[in-house]
Amino acid sequence: MSKRKSGLNIHGILLLDKRLGVSSNKALQEVRRLFNANKAGHTGSLDPLATGLLPLCFGEATKVSALMLDDNKRYQVVVQLGVMTDTGDLEGAVIETKPVPELSIDDVLSCLEKFTGEIDQVPPMYSALKLNGKKLYELAREGITVERKARHITIFELKLLTDSHALAREPDQLMLEVHCSKGTYIRSLAEDIGYFLGCGATVKELRRLEAGQFNIENARTIEQLTAMDQPSLLQCLINADKPLEALPAVQLTDEQTICIKHGQLLDLLALPSCNVGTRQGTVRMYNDAVFLGLGEMRLDGKLAPKKLFNM
Repeated sequence: MSKRKSGLNIHGILLLDKRLGVSSNKALQEVRRLFNANKAGHTGSLDPLATGLLPLCFGEATKVSALMLDDNKRYQVVVQLGVMTDTGDLEGAVIETKPVPELSIDDVLSCLEKFTGEIDQVPPMYSALKLNGKKLYELAREGITVERKARHITIFELKLLTDSHALAREPDQLMLEVHCSKGTYIRSLAEDIGYFLGCGATVKELRRLEAGQFNIENARTIEQLTAMDQPSLLQCLINADKPLEALPAVQLTDEQTICIKHGQLLDLLALPSCNVGTRQGTVRMYNDAVFLGLGEMRLDGKLAPKKLFNM
């Protein structure tokens, strides 16, 4: 007989401001214990060195976590010039140092232009990508380096936050703001910038500011959450369908809701409140204000259940 779960069936998304020095999984487990939640997951890990926005999904909201991995991200990063490490950040072992040339703001801006737009990037060895079922960082810890294929990414914006006074005061550090597509490794970007400037570089500080439509300004720290009672914690949760707002919505009647929950197809053209026409693709399904899940609009005009939510 399976052991009954003793936690609560909580559904929703929490925006956590992850602190320095803890893994994403440890941060998740800390918050999960505060909520006493049965089921939880995060949407794209942050390294222990990194701080900032980490969306956590509870209960049925974990079904949207994979979709949130595709979201664009925005980071603030401090790049340490003249230092190269085996991990691409200052948590790693230093493998080489070089003198930093005298740089002007124009020199740096010219460099950043080279990495703005659609570019190819080689993922770092210290990443969770897998080769033959083994994560690359596991191989790296064994001293094994393998060839990685360059991946196509987009840097939408690469902004220099360091002004001329700051550059004169600390000529070996650059503060940047990066708005990028999924699959971008900020550590690799920092290394590539250092290589272009002729001195090498590594990440000193990293903070995630945005993930998709979510912003760090709405995130809470573990200290803030710990000080809350259970009702206040629950008020922090965002509805599971919030990240899906860009998808068209379909309203179903009570009878149609029963059919879709039983896996049956619905005649899309017969839906009385359908405002999505006959386009093909994924839609959100509702019964009044209740989010039912995702459906698939087919070429034959039928609506099929794709991913149902039980909240």
